[in-house]
Amino acid sequence: LIWPRDKLTRFEVARLIGARALQIALGAPILINTEKVDPKEIAKEEFKQKLIPMTIKRRLPDGTEIIVNVKKGIENWLKDFGLP
Repeated sequence: LIWPRDKLTRFEVARLIGARALQIALGAPILINTEKVDPKEIAKEEFKQKLIPMTIKRRLPDGTEIIVNVKKGIENWLKDFGLP
């Protein structure tokens, strides 16, 4: 079973938000206008607006790698589950 390229797993969502929050905490530029100061909340808001500047590579059991369309994956996640 191969997970669809346009869907994110719950682990990928957690990694995207967590990694982005860490970047923000370490001084990375914030990509949205917000009054929030907590890096995790800012990262969630960027996720909601599909502005997470990252790429996901999935390594399959046969050794091949696929690139996940992160914006489409976030869009599908929000449609299916809402904000994490």
